[in-house]
Formats: sequence, C-alpha cells, structure tokens
Amino acid sequence: MPPSPLQHELSARILDFISKEKLEPGTRLGEVALAERLHVSRTPVRAALRLLGHRGLIRPGERRGYFVANGAPAEHKVARRPTVTDVDRLFLAIARDRRAGKLPLDVSERDLMQRYAATRPIVQRVLTRLSEVAAVQRKPGHGWRFLPTISDPQARAESYRYRLLIEPAALLEPGFHCDPAWIAEMRRQHEEMMAMPWSDTASIALYEMNATFHEGLAAASGNRYLLVAVQQQNRLRRFGNYDWTFGHERVVTNCREHLEILKQIEAKNQATAARLMRRHLESAAKLKRPAANVAAGQQGHRSGRRTSR
Repeated sequence: MPPSPLQHELSARILDFISKEKLEPGTRLGEVALAERLHVSRTPVRAALRLLGHRGLIRPGERRGYFVANGAPAEHKVARRPTVTDVDRLFLAIARDRRAGKLPLDVSERDLMQRYAATRPIVQRVLTRLSEVAAVQRKPGHGWRFLPTISDPQARAESYRYRLLIEPAALLEPGFHCDPAWIAEMRRQHEEMMAMPWSDTASIALYEMNATFHEGLAAASGNRYLLVAVQQQNRLRRFGNYDWTFGHERVVTNCREHLEILKQIEAKNQATAARLMRRHLESAAKLKRPAANVAAGQQGHRSGRRTSR
C-alpha cells in the first residue's frame, strides 16, 4: 500500500530535523524522542522511518532501529501540502457523514466502497489514515469501528470548559520553555495557511496544524500530565473537527490569534500569553456550526449511543 500523506510529511520533518540538528552519520533515530518532538504517536513515526529506510535516506541497524546514514541530505525542507486527491475527498466525506450520523459505528471496506463508489485501494488508504489519527480501529476478524469523538454540542461545550482550565495554565508552568525553532516553524505554517486558497479539503490540514500548535505549547510546559490531557482532547476532537464550517475569515482570525500568542511567548510575557490563550479558547467555544449540521450531529450522537449498548 502506498505511503499515506502523514507518513510523507513526517518523513520530510525527520530529514529536516537531521539537517537542522546536524546529526552525525551513525546517530540513532529513537522513535520515542522523535514522536515527542513531532507531537505524534510512535506508530506513524515508525512507518516514516521505515519509508526513509526503504529510500536509503537513513539506514537500518543490524538488529533494530534506524540511524543517520552516510551522506544524508544536508538540507531538506518540509514538503508542501499534497494536492487534493481522491483519498482526501473520501477522507473528508467520511468525516462529514460520520459526524452527521449517516455512518454506523461499525463499517467494512465493502460498505464504504459501495456507499462512495470508491475502489478498494482508495478505501484502504483512507482507513489507514483514519487509524493513524485514532479515528478508527480494526475489529478482530472483520471490519472497522469508529472510535469515540467529541461531536454533540454539550460535549463540545464541556471540552472547551476543560481546555480553559488547563491550556492557559500550561503557559504559566515554572518549567515552561518553547523551542525557538518550533516557534519559527509554527509561524511559517500559520502564515502559509492564511495565504493559501481555501478549499474543503484544506480543513484537514488546518485541524492538524491547530492540534500541533496546542500540543506543542502543552509539551513546552514541561508538565507531562498537561501534555497527555491536551493530546487526549485533540484525539477526541480530531475526527469531528476535520469538516471546517466556519469559513476562511475565521481561519485567518484563528491563525492571527495563534501568532499573537507565540509573539508574547517569544517576549517572555507568559501571563499575557495565558490571557490571550483564554480569550482564544473562549472565542472558539462561541462558534456555532450551521443549524443543520448541529442537528445532524445530535442525531448521530444518539444513534452512536444506541449502537454501542
């Protein structure tokens, strides 16, 4: 099966890390350390390392693990977002239909092929991507099951109240330290997001960028419990938030608010950054999806509960 977009992106970021850190040939590339630095789980990092190994850009160890190869690329830029593909379109269609309650808790490849008139390879690639972001898991024996998400209005409100408790506090932790290289990368991604033409499938990249931003700040707090809490919230929110319904103007507002928080962090104004984070979350919590989508989400939530009993 061809590598997923996430694997391609992580591969590029790993090469970028090797270049920026000037790692010597033979340096071990630890999965745990890379997963923490890239703010993802070990599974996609392992897949990205395997992909780089197959391409000869890093070398596998004699027993296990991967190492910086001789003659590793001296410079590598993070790959640009891929163009819209059939995989992207199907991925977004499934996210929308699941949130609207149009898809059951359990599905099979054949179900999805018939519903969306898609080929098996396309469906398999989408399911692989969904599993990488913890949206589905393979059932023992046959089929796939959607994992819990934050979708209905009440759960969404509770999620934001919880985030208001922990995310501003993370910026005030005594051990807070934000890597300047990470801040620069976040600034680049946000500026690029504001400048790029908006399309439905860009909503996936938008959410992943937002998740990376919030998890990165939680990681910078130095408090592992705050990081785990934010990661869990992002996992639960991910699939239900891939379908952005608030328009491009709100995308720009969201990015500018993030950039102002980063500006205050660079200036060591942690208290101001925490206040801006609180204001940012309060503003996001007030956003409401179109009425039809909210009603559909409530129906899907009730349907999901009946199915899981």
